[in-house]
Amino acid sequence: MTPTIANRTEVFDNSGVKGSEFLRRVKAVARRKKLAYRWVPERGSGSHGTLYVGGRFTIVKDLKKELGPGLLSDMYKQLGIRKEDL
Repeated sequence: MTPTIANRTEVFDNSGVKGSEFLRRVKAVARRKKLAYRWVPERGSGSHGTLYVGGRFTIVKDLKKELGPGLLSDMYKQLGIRKEDL
């Protein structure tokens, strides 16, 4: 096996992440980039909440459940965060 395959797999890891882990990762990125970070669980229906980072926001599902790769990608885009920033 060549090392490029291992690197490619690591960069494009699309495994699910729980909502709480997503918040921790985004909070760390916000600190590094010196952006405002605010989690508002009341601003959502049911178990959803709103996450504000800088001037952008996204809706986060239940913090205890896995976020699928497509939803996770969309949420990063909505916040203006690249996967490389994590």
